[in-house]
Amino acid sequence: MTAEGHNIDANLVPCGSDHGHYFVKKTFGKPTYCHHCCDKIWGMLTQGYACEVCNFICHDKCLKTVVSYCSGVALQLIKNPVAHTWSEASHVKRKFCNVCRKRTEDSPCVECEVCEYYVHEDCQDLAVSDCKEAATYVPSHEGAIAPHHHHMKEGNLPRDSKCCVCKKTCYSNECLAGMRCEWCGLTAHAICYRQMPSECDFGILAKIMLPPNSLTIPRTELPMEQLLNISSPGGSGSGSADPSSAHPLSSPCKTTPDDISGEKEREKEDKEKEDMEILRIYDGNNSLRNQVYRTAAVPKMASTSQIRDIALRRFHIQGAPDNYYVTQVLNDAGEEENLEDPVPLRNVKRPAGARAQIFLRHRDDPEKAVVKAYGGWLRVPMTFCSMTVGRDTLVQDCIADALDSFGLDRSTWSRYNLIEVSLEKGIAERTCNHHENMLQLVRNLRKDSLRRYHVMRFYVQEKEDPHDHAVFVGNLPVSLAQRQYERILLKLLGAKEKPFTAIGPIYFEYGSLVITFNTAKAATAAVQKLQNAIYEEKKLIVLCLPNVQPKMLAPDCEPLLVLVNVKSGGCQGSELMKAFRKLLNPFQVFDVLKGGPLVGLYVFRNIPKYRILACGGDGTIGWVLQCLDIAKQDAACFSPPCGIVPLGTGNDLARVLRWGGGYTGEENPQDILKDVIEADEVRLDRWAVVFHEEERSQPPTSSGTEGAGGEGGTMSNPEDQTSMIIMNNYFGIGIDADVCLKFHNKRDANPEKFSSRLFNKTQYVKIGLQKVFFERTCKDLWKRIELEVDGKPIDLPNIEGIIVLNLLSWGSGANPWGTAKEEPPFTKPTHYDGLLEVVGITDVSRLGLIQSKLAAGIRIAQGGSIKITTHEEWPVQVDGEPHVQSPGTITILKSALRAEMLRKPARRKDGTKKVVDPPPSTSKEDEGYGIRFGRNLFKKRFASIDRLQIRATTAVFGQNEQ
Repeated sequence: MTAEGHNIDANLVPCGSDHGHYFVKKTFGKPTYCHHCCDKIWGMLTQGYACEVCNFICHDKCLKTVVSYCSGVALQLIKNPVAHTWSEASHVKRKFCNVCRKRTEDSPCVECEVCEYYVHEDCQDLAVSDCKEAATYVPSHEGAIAPHHHHMKEGNLPRDSKCCVCKKTCYSNECLAGMRCEWCGLTAHAICYRQMPSECDFGILAKIMLPPNSLTIPRTELPMEQLLNISSPGGSGSGSADPSSAHPLSSPCKTTPDDISGEKEREKEDKEKEDMEILRIYDGNNSLRNQVYRTAAVPKMASTSQIRDIALRRFHIQGAPDNYYVTQVLNDAGEEENLEDPVPLRNVKRPAGARAQIFLRHRDDPEKAVVKAYGGWLRVPMTFCSMTVGRDTLVQDCIADALDSFGLDRSTWSRYNLIEVSLEKGIAERTCNHHENMLQLVRNLRKDSLRRYHVMRFYVQEKEDPHDHAVFVGNLPVSLAQRQYERILLKLLGAKEKPFTAIGPIYFEYGSLVITFNTAKAATAAVQKLQNAIYEEKKLIVLCLPNVQPKMLAPDCEPLLVLVNVKSGGCQGSELMKAFRKLLNPFQVFDVLKGGPLVGLYVFRNIPKYRILACGGDGTIGWVLQCLDIAKQDAACFSPPCGIVPLGTGNDLARVLRWGGGYTGEENPQDILKDVIEADEVRLDRWAVVFHEEERSQPPTSSGTEGAGGEGGTMSNPEDQTSMIIMNNYFGIGIDADVCLKFHNKRDANPEKFSSRLFNKTQYVKIGLQKVFFERTCKDLWKRIELEVDGKPIDLPNIEGIIVLNLLSWGSGANPWGTAKEEPPFTKPTHYDGLLEVVGITDVSRLGLIQSKLAAGIRIAQGGSIKITTHEEWPVQVDGEPHVQSPGTITILKSALRAEMLRKPARRKDGTKKVVDPPPSTSKEDEGYGIRFGRNLFKKRFASIDRLQIRATTAVFGQNEQ
């Protein structure tokens, strides 16, 4: 439902003082509430007014102050329509339909993924395309800070809503009532709404909000679901998802005859009246061909004018009734015959066993017609201009006249297009040919479907698109040359010459790249070909990317990049992403399973200062940090700080940074965003774990038994035996890694079973018990490996495992090191002191006690570099990702890749933030020195190795965690 506001123009359709409602006085037989003031309708007769179309109910005293428009006309009043992104149909509880105003649990309902808009499936045809306008950048407004206005929606307010004007409760669980801004969250009564200021400041989330006037999205025929990277449910998406819907003569999807909620009840009541007849009414030829009709009960003695008025009401068509007439349908071919008074239904032909069929027609003037041209995307002061078109008027003439009315130069008409936009079942666009006859175009639209004509508009739009048409392509083979990637793309596109203007950046480690096009048409064609393409048995990931204009950001604005792993924590990731889309700009929220973190990092690459919120487990955080290492080289912000919403099993990094041990679903997403704004920036040391296998001798071959220096064998290339992984949390070898490896093998075999944290932890316990009683594969580890810390050999006690800690949290919050106090010879450990803590585990039982927080491990050493030498295979794990490591050396060195993290603010009992001294953070000078020092150290230690094979294991972290 729509109310008076910035995006509403009452001049678009003559609605009168009743705001398009068809009010009738009604006596209610049960307790009823006013949809305007939320008060109960009292009295012996309990009389009030109810709209026959949208079920709006109000007091007699509230009738003159109603601000809510009827759903029958609301669709035609929107200045700049934006299509909703519908979810799958379900029974939503404690909400109200925004069209028929009835409870959503009564029948299947869909909701918008971006705004608080709910409709029954039967009411979807009348849904108002008034979603949040998230990308409004206009080049002509560059440098000028245009005010942002409230985007108000009616009803379905949060339970604790207070009116910002009268400070009283404005929530109602009895009816669809109250108003709420989708951007800043301000709420108000309908009667107080007009007293609100018109400008919106984005509320408490203004600092991290990506402003709509700084963003552009491509002008393509692609649906909004694809632009937002949201999976469109089958059968419930917007009509724009169907390419055929962009054609002016195409029809909407077939609907049942009873396409409005409550229609069946209405028809049942009408049948009981003997003096009424049910008619099938078509609004045009296209509707007849596709059997899309609406039923209406009319008196058997009704005149043609009465039938016409009822038909207009059923199709929610406003305007002078004298401009319309009705005819009877003679056959399926569309032949028709005029109805004649005084009793037209007496002579109507009725097919055997079927209802009478009626056409609703418009009286066309053969010489002229009035057309409205809208200037929505031009951001001109006036919403539309009206013009009269004749027999010889072309589309280019309409463009010139519209520019003149908008105060622009009419001689520049060739730089503009006339876009035909249909608001029916979403948003569908078609560019009109400059040489089309305008009068004939209007006649054809009216003849095919009057309803569609009334929800169709002509927009004047510049041909030049300010958007940079960038397309992200993922799931390609990794580590290929640029020419190889170009050949693959040309093959998939079926083109001989490159249709794109540029390729890059290329993320070789992940097999992903960005290609740029000159025009929206070329980008759309490429996306439609590549989105279903399969290469080497992998379906490509193809995304159209928005474009951020950093010069439009305020100096104190630090937009938040939200990266969500929807597979983490069961369904919690999906629910969080939906909540963040509604609270923030939907184009700043990304699903990392669709292209990885690199997609969001590329979109934010030109923003000088921003923050990241990673929603997932420790593996997802490591994945984000690794992608940040790759993307930061070409980014304006070198090291954006990263906050965490813990969705994984262990969540050790989140525990250390106070974000908690796991998201339960009870936390308010808005409170999480408030904590991100107030969070402190802290430094996180990161470490390079270098695995170097022993140089193995190969057996001699018949062709070269005497050749290799008399040694009788050849040595393998040391380059192929060295690999490196970046460590953020901890490293383990021995018993803890063995348990972790067994768990991962079981989860990989049956991933569907490992969907909750509790089940995962019980599996860890089960594996540990098996190790106690049946398997002791890590016995005498202290005799079979060698340990060096800062170059000094360390004598090991009787242990079965070693854990190297960067954090004082391991295994879901346990602390093997013990108390974090300074106890000589050890210093107080932190995650930014440049030191690692080495702890020994005696056996599996001690491992269980540590995880139960009943004991600690054996403190062995503390240092800045660790070297472990093995002579046999051992299970090892880095940040919870295990594997079996061949004999050789394992070296842990300080990495030049430091990370800036966000630590949740400590709060007092009253909710206020505690003021504490912040830990050190990394400056740009420190980063530069760290990179130079790291490179020099790496060259000294590994001078014989030309390059390292970098294991992209973190790319799998986010997909494996639950």
